Amino acid sequence: MYRLVATCGFGVESVLAYEIRSLGFADVVVTDGRIYFSADGEGIAKANLWLRTAERILLVLKEFDCPDFDSLYDQAQTVDWAAVIGPTDAFPVKGYSINSALTSIPACQSVLKKSIVEKLRAQYHTSSLPESGTEKKIRFSITKNQCLLMLDTSGDGLHKRGYRPLLNEAPIKETLAAAIVDFARVRTDSIVEDPFCGSGTLLIESAMRACNRAPGLHRRFAAEHYDFLPADAFQKAREEAKALERKPEGFQVFGSDLDPKAVEVAKDNAKRAGVEAYCHFSVHDARTC
Repeated sequence: MYRLVATCGFGVESVLAYEIRSLGFADVVVTDGRIYFSADGEGIAKANLWLRTAERILLVLKEFDCPDFDSLYDQAQTVDWAAVIGPTDAFPVKGYSINSALTSIPACQSVLKKSIVEKLRAQYHTSSLPESGTEKKIRFSITKNQCLLMLDTSGDGLHKRGYRPLLNEAPIKETLAAAIVDFARVRTDSIVEDPFCGSGTLLIESAMRACNRAPGLHRRFAAEHYDFLPADAFQKAREEAKALERKPEGFQVFGSDLDPKAVEVAKDNAKRAGVEAYCHFSVHDARTC
C-alpha cells in the first residue's frame, strides 16, 4: 500500500474527499487543498483515471520538520530513493515554500537534488547517474517548516482531459467545472443549460458525469512508465472504466454563446469527449432571453 495525496483547489476539498471515498480508498484525511488516502499500485491508476476534481495524484515519500538546509538534506537522505528511481531515470525536483525559514526555492531544489544524487550513487554503487531514462518528477512542499517529499504520478495536471485542445478567452478549468457540476447535483436525468458556454467545459463535464465516463480515459499518465507499479495497472483501470459507462435516459445539455467561433469549439470539444449526442450548442445572445 502507498500513501497518496490528491491536490485540489481551495473550497473543493469536500467534493474530492467524497470522490475518493466513493472509489473505495481508505485512510482518508482532509486538509486545506490536499486529501490524503491509501491505495495499492492499481489504486494509483484508478485514482488518476477517475478523480474529477483532483489536480494531481502524488505518492508521499516522507514528511518531516525542516527548519534549515541541513535538516532538508539529512532527512532526504533517509528516503529509499532506489525503490522509486532507477539507475538511469531522470528526476527533476520542483516545489514551493510558504511561511517557512527556507525561502529560496532554487536553493531548496539544489539541496534536495544533491541529497538524492548522493543517496542513489551509494545505493547503486556508481558515480554516474545519466538521467536518460523515464522521468520521475520529485515534488516538495514546505509549509510552516514542514516538508513533504512526493513523487508525481500524474504528469500533466489532471484537468487536462484531452478533449479541449482549443481554448476561448478565460476558460474554466475542467476540475473546477466538475466541482460545480457536483455542487449543482447534476444527475442522469438532468437537463443542464449554460447561456455563456464558451468552449463548453461545464456542459461537457456534466455529460461525462451523467455517462459515468472516467475523465482520464483518453489521456496518459506519468506513472504508466513506473517500473515499481504493476505493468497492466492502467490497462486494467481503462477496461474497467469502459465497462462502467452508461447511456443516461433523458439527460441533455444546452449551451449558447454570442461568439460563433466559441460555439464551434464547444461542438468540437464535445465530440472529442464522446458526449456530443447529449450536447446541443447554438449561437445566441443571452440578453434577448
